[in-house]
Amino acid sequence: MKYSYHEMAKMIDHSLLHPTMTDAELETGCKLAAKYDVASVCIKPYAVKQAVEWLAGTDVKVGAVIGFPQGNSCTEAKRYETELACRDGAVEIDMVINVGKALSGDWEYVERDVKAVCDEAHSHGAKVKVIFENDYLTGGGAGLSSEDFKRRLCEICERAGADWVKTSSGYGFVKQPDGSYNYKGATEQDLALMRAACSESVQVKAAGGVRDLDGLIRVRELGATRCGATATAAMLDEYRRREAMGDALDSPQSGSQLGTGGY
Repeated sequence: MKYSYHEMAKMIDHSLLHPTMTDAELETGCKLAAKYDVASVCIKPYAVKQAVEWLAGTDVKVGAVIGFPQGNSCTEAKRYETELACRDGAVEIDMVINVGKALSGDWEYVERDVKAVCDEAHSHGAKVKVIFENDYLTGGGAGLSSEDFKRRLCEICERAGADWVKTSSGYGFVKQPDGSYNYKGATEQDLALMRAACSESVQVKAAGGVRDLDGLIRVRELGATRCGATATAAMLDEYRRREAMGDALDSPQSGSQLGTGGY
């Protein structure tokens, strides 16, 4: 095997963020995360304290989302939400930037917003992943091309203290020409760009559109260390199946399963 089960499982932040999820479903999700020994659960702020209890005695971290999913809360609200989540036991924070401010070119605001969350989280020993919501950035903004815009965000987030930069929330739906809503989520191009735009002190997280083992392997090959997922069981069951069959986990073909929507 090119990668061990542990290496694959510890890439996954098991996502428990759908707005309709009940308390029973959140508990079931935490138990699944423990069973598969993933890196973390990424859960709603109100459920952090309970998730810590459900995951006591395991090696699975508890993470919370902040300003989720649109990033429109004022900076002080994001900071305070981070404080509360950390007090409840969250050790990882996934925050959403203020996309409108970024597209307006108000880079100072964006940096202050990110820094406020990073400073608060770090004061509690927690780490921060900053969500760009790349589906909203395909046309660029503030006089920059899409790629240069994302590079600028990477530079700002690193300067502000981010531990990860992250492609998407999983809920950044964009209206399509036929009136429906969809999104790509993580793409190979964005993961490669974000990895190249940050120093090695900042990690990269993929989110959205990665739903099978080949996609997870491809994310790793592109330099990301974490992947938000709801298809955790399917991915890791497939690992065990291939392991039992003696199949090698070689690098998947370019383009496999990334940026196809669905989270």
